[in-house]
Amino acid sequence: SDWLGCFSGPVDTPNIDMLADEGISFAKAYTPSPMCGPARACLASGRNYQNCGVNSNNFNYPLSIPTYYQTLREKGYFTAGVGKFDLHKDISPVNLDWGVDGSRLINEWGFSAGVDCEGKIDGVNSVKFHGRPMGPYLSYLQSQGVLDIYLSEHENRDAHSNAYTTALPDHLYCDNWIAECGLDLLDNVPTDRPWYMVVNFVGPHAPMDITETMRTACDNKVIPQPHNPNMSVIDNTQRARRNYAAMVENIDTLTGRFVRKVKERGEYDNTVIVYASDHGDMLGDHGKWGKGTWRDPSVRIPLIVKSPARSVSGLRSDALVSLHDLSATFLDFAGCSKLDNMDAVSMRPLLEGIRSGNREVLTSQFGDWNLVFDGRHKLITDTKKEKLLFDLENDPLEDQNIAAENSDLVTKLSRYSHIDNG
Repeated sequence: SDWLGCFSGPVDTPNIDMLADEGISFAKAYTPSPMCGPARACLASGRNYQNCGVNSNNFNYPLSIPTYYQTLREKGYFTAGVGKFDLHKDISPVNLDWGVDGSRLINEWGFSAGVDCEGKIDGVNSVKFHGRPMGPYLSYLQSQGVLDIYLSEHENRDAHSNAYTTALPDHLYCDNWIAECGLDLLDNVPTDRPWYMVVNFVGPHAPMDITETMRTACDNKVIPQPHNPNMSVIDNTQRARRNYAAMVENIDTLTGRFVRKVKERGEYDNTVIVYASDHGDMLGDHGKWGKGTWRDPSVRIPLIVKSPARSVSGLRSDALVSLHDLSATFLDFAGCSKLDNMDAVSMRPLLEGIRSGNREVLTSQFGDWNLVFDGRHKLITDTKKEKLLFDLENDPLEDQNIAAENSDLVTKLSRYSHIDNG
């Protein structure tokens, strides 16, 4: 979230900023798990990491666990979705199959219509296994005669430190293709019934591939250096960070197109619009890349909501909210009860100005570690390491472990942890 303009970031995001101006931006929003598959499973089910049925990127979402998409559909909503759903992540060859039209599991998850597309790495691995595309995006590239270019660039990504300018034209770039699919889907959403739609852009995500147009737009942008990086690779680090910024700016442009489409339908004032992410990215901070770690660049996410009530607008809230709270929020607005075993908390009272707080603490977990955050102090418990405690008010970059001198606070926060390392 630190990259967005509305959070005083270095990236130009006028469309996302507009949503923040007309809604609420949450400065202390965390993901329940900073990994694609688990985070999406937590969102779909409204359950915490340890209850969502997916503990890594190598597992499929259990179809035995209900989704809030199903509940909305049962309520009469037309449920639509497009992009990288990431709800089937089993890496076996038979599973790397989205259907060439992207519809293989759409109905089972609870969608009336949709296009589930490959992620960057999963899609390429699928072609290696099957010898042909098994998803809609790479099938489209094949039909346009550019699949070999895409595969070759991906194969050589390490030579470019995972950051490069693709030879693909703008209209064939993955997120732009997702947007076109989504806008077409939105054009065909019925006007005589309520609807829900999720747009899952692939970016920003490694490899940091951008088009020439995106590169030119960000060429002269001043991107801050990472905190405590591995200085031997600083040139490559800055290129990756600049490409990341370009991806965010491109997604902002695409977000604006969807907002305008909703306005054209005459439905803007009674539509809940959310901008959020499943996780962050370290981008060289503390010498780390990607996600999966407890550090703030990995677990803290952008979360901006423009609600129909708009009784509260332009507010930057410090309320503690989690990505999967969106599931309970959508059900609340739709007049649905929460799902059984749902851990999510509806944000609707926050959005309507009824209350200013939502949770006592936030938790996030992946693998061996669990974190508890009370809005200021952040405790990390790991089955294999000592406990860590950081004061983010005085140490926002998480450099100083203060667990030893704050045993009472460690004990208090440990009560919320799902891991006990003694």
